[in-house]
Amino acid sequence: MPVTRADIEAVHTRIDGHVHVTPVMKSTAFGRPLDFKFEHTQVTGSFKARGAFNSLLSADVPAAGIVAASGGNHGAAVAHAAMTLGHQAHIYVPEFAGPAKIDVIRQTGAQLHIVEGAYADAAAAASAHQAETGALDIHPYDAPATIAGQGTCFKEWDAQGLDADTIIIAIGGGGLIGGALAWFADRPNAPKIIGVETTTTNAMHAALQDGPDTDVEVSGLCANALGARRIGRLPYDLAVANNLRTLLLSDDAVADAQKRLWQTLRQLVEPAGAAALAAITSGAYVPAKNEKVAILLCGANPAPIPV
Repeated sequence: MPVTRADIEAVHTRIDGHVHVTPVMKSTAFGRPLDFKFEHTQVTGSFKARGAFNSLLSADVPAAGIVAASGGNHGAAVAHAAMTLGHQAHIYVPEFAGPAKIDVIRQTGAQLHIVEGAYADAAAAASAHQAETGALDIHPYDAPATIAGQGTCFKEWDAQGLDADTIIIAIGGGGLIGGALAWFADRPNAPKIIGVETTTTNAMHAALQDGPDTDVEVSGLCANALGARRIGRLPYDLAVANNLRTLLLSDDAVADAQKRLWQTLRQLVEPAGAAALAAITSGAYVPAKNEKVAILLCGANPAPIPV
């Protein structure tokens, strides 16, 4: 089922009061004018709260509660939404989720399960829990309720005066960029959307080259946030329909952007949260002379970074 602007409008009303209106900033600190949206200041430290609250508020939650598998940020968002709304939640994360994200989940009071192996192992454990208990499984990116929730970020940005020719967004499983594509689809003079991945977390890039059932090997600096093995089919379809362009960056380029965000703007983000900016700071994307560029900073649950 496709996600539409009307869906996103309805979700914006539904989740109002449960998520922050995140701030925006204009800055020339990186050598050219850039517009930023600080979605890393969202509830639980990432945009994921939008989709989590919409998923729970638009569903009949069974007595068995909620279950979710996550590299970290989705689990934190679902745990927070579930506990806020009075539901029990079981969250399964792989060991590499990292202490910051694991701590956020623990603080919600949800039942946390740390699984040996990769995200796929956590997802398998969550699926087993769902099959045994009948809990509601909240998918991190390949579900209409999730994508429409993430799309509210862009409706909100529009209301804050977004004026951009190009918006650069990091891609993991595709829920966030799917929300952007759905919000701006078929709109006259809509900004161009560019997706950013790393060379070792590149599910969308691989799918656009080789088809939607393409699996990738995941590793590297952004694995616990952008590390989907396969892109979501709904985001893939939105990407194809809207001729999405993707860029691949090195871990070093992302780490440099993360460090520079702290040094210049005092914004502390995880590596994936800096990936969109890294497209500019690394030179992977070179805007035209008067091109208006907007950058979404998407996550703020990092390990300590060198300064």
